[in-house]
Amino acid sequence: MDYSIKDINLFKEGEKKVRWAFDHMPVLKKLRDIYSKNKIFKNYKIGACLHITSETANLVLNLKEAGAEVFLCASNPLSTQDEIAAYLVKMGISVFGKKGESSKEYYKNIEEVSKRLPHFIIDDGGDLIIFIHQNEKYMKNVIGATEETTTGVIRLKNLHKQKFLKFPVIAVNNAKTKYLFDNRYGTGQSTVDGLLRATNILISGKTVVICGYGWCGKGIAKRFSGMGAKVVIVEVDPIKAIEAVMDGFSVMPLIEACKIGDIFITATGNTSVITLKEINKMKDGVILGNSGHFNVEIKMEEIEKFTKSKNKIREGLEEYILQNGKRVYILGEGRLLNLTCAEGHPPEVMDMSFSNQFLSIKYLKENPNLKIDIYDVPEEIDKLVAKYKLETMGIKIDSLKKEQKKYLSMWDLGTS
Repeated sequence: MDYSIKDINLFKEGEKKVRWAFDHMPVLKKLRDIYSKNKIFKNYKIGACLHITSETANLVLNLKEAGAEVFLCASNPLSTQDEIAAYLVKMGISVFGKKGESSKEYYKNIEEVSKRLPHFIIDDGGDLIIFIHQNEKYMKNVIGATEETTTGVIRLKNLHKQKFLKFPVIAVNNAKTKYLFDNRYGTGQSTVDGLLRATNILISGKTVVICGYGWCGKGIAKRFSGMGAKVVIVEVDPIKAIEAVMDGFSVMPLIEACKIGDIFITATGNTSVITLKEINKMKDGVILGNSGHFNVEIKMEEIEKFTKSKNKIREGLEEYILQNGKRVYILGEGRLLNLTCAEGHPPEVMDMSFSNQFLSIKYLKENPNLKIDIYDVPEEIDKLVAKYKLETMGIKIDSLKKEQKKYLSMWDLGTS
């Protein structure tokens, strides 16, 4: 898409959405106020591969206000909001991405960002970091990177384990102020939002099967349960399965859940969770959606091969009539449904996630000689984000007394 702002209405729509999100991202606003004055990223180039949404726009504009030259591509072919991209171009950001881009265009846009030889990389899923590792001619300026997602962190840890990682990466996903809020509350709410926008069905009384009970799965389960659904959890991890049971949910193997589920949501970060074998056991008219990062959790190629005809029912909802006559409804082409069928996480949670991103890039800049490794977000950054968030919410908390601090530092606690 040509974002030369020939369509002024597209730009204006994006401007309003970005401003609305910024009003709900007070920590990012605080960071913009602090760091736009001294231009801490002046003379640095930042390459970002993120969902091009109004929340992302505010992170990118923060980086620009702090002096960086920013190049942005999409981390999902269907998650770009064209009006946001148009607005960012108008604001001086180089954007490579459009909604509905082909797989070829997707990787071409990642290459375009890589060609700018960034000093820092902000990634969501690991595709940009992996691409630069596969094309080392684009790596010469890279000081370090950050990764936003569980899936991306797993990929990069595997890269490091096999001794291929070439620069330090901060796993932003592992910050408490990220996964406890973004993964849980953000994914939970936005998954329900995407399903409702695409289907407009009543949730109450439905049986919703959630594959995966990590922080994303926990959030999804809680939201559907709160809307009156009967929630069933499918897990492979015995500890997470016990958690689900004690949180009040039914737990069973997927093949058993197939007999009773009305809606199936995958959130595992793994491949081939729902295949034709499981679909053949499901009810006629079942709805399938994926809230994991990549479109591999529902085996779409198997469904396509066994499909007699296909109909678009609503935006984000397709009906597959299988060769045996069974109808299966797929949300967002099996891609990340909270972004393909809705607008992604609410700004209030992305406020913390993207503040971690901003401060982690600052940390990499201030520590350019870190050894090659995958690092958690430094605890002081994690706590600072939480502190700022509470301040912007007008909430005060207690602090430890001197006696309490001393007690916690002792090893011989005594018996008196």
